[in-house]
Amino acid sequence: MEKKWIYLLAVLISFSFINDKPAYQLFNEKGKKTNYKKLLKATEEADIILFGELHNNPINHWLQLELTKDVHQQINQEVVLGAEMFEADDQMIINEYLSGKYDYKTFAKEMKLWPNNKTDYQPLMDYALKYQLSFIATNIPRRYANMVYKDGFGPLNSLTDKGRQFIAPLPIAYDKDLPGYQKMVEMAGGHGGENLPKAQAIKDATMAHFILKNWKKGQTFIHYNGTYHSNNFEGISWYLNQEKGGLKIVTIAAVEQDQLDSLSAESIGIADFIICTPSTMTKTH
Repeated sequence: MEKKWIYLLAVLISFSFINDKPAYQLFNEKGKKTNYKKLLKATEEADIILFGELHNNPINHWLQLELTKDVHQQINQEVVLGAEMFEADDQMIINEYLSGKYDYKTFAKEMKLWPNNKTDYQPLMDYALKYQLSFIATNIPRRYANMVYKDGFGPLNSLTDKGRQFIAPLPIAYDKDLPGYQKMVEMAGGHGGENLPKAQAIKDATMAHFILKNWKKGQTFIHYNGTYHSNNFEGISWYLNQEKGGLKIVTIAAVEQDQLDSLSAESIGIADFIICTPSTMTKTH
């Protein structure tokens, strides 16, 4: 009788796993299934963590907050946060908010915030507020990125010294043959021409610049960016290595698939860790 119940229990457990609906699955660079514990372990020696996200994916944002808390509380209390979603010319406003000078209502009025800020990025900002961590606005002001998209790098040379303090030092290194930039042109179908990847590059270079400007040895810098900005160890990662060799960088990418049993061939190798969520995942905006 006892064996019968043990067998039944085993069947029920197996059935529950078969019919489970996981919200995400982690894979390593080789496309093998892994888990959050191993991801957290990998951050122990990291100087910089590039957390690539799908901007409207709630699981990505939840994992960003959870990883941030765990790195800070379990791995290294010397943590600096930074994000693509905030532009360098708004850094003073962020600093004032984090110092308690005014509330979120004033902060939101003064900042150039993304539409999903309150649900997706403000929890990270407020974690920094609670524990008095630095939060760095790493992205180039969008007006300057638009200049590059329209007319290439040239117009940046006409910026005043005050304007240049919000972008990577000029001239930036630029390799138009990097696969990520070439794929961007291909996906755009010719729209934007050769200036489209240049606009992406000035963003990548600027984010890398402000990461390094605000990081020092012994700290862990966690940076949140669109996954395309760090996929395939290009983009921000490429510029970080151009500016300072020998960094330990852990990259995280994000993809969506119809099924989570295995990682699609095209996503294998795009990062140290890949977060795979169902294509049917609800969106934050």
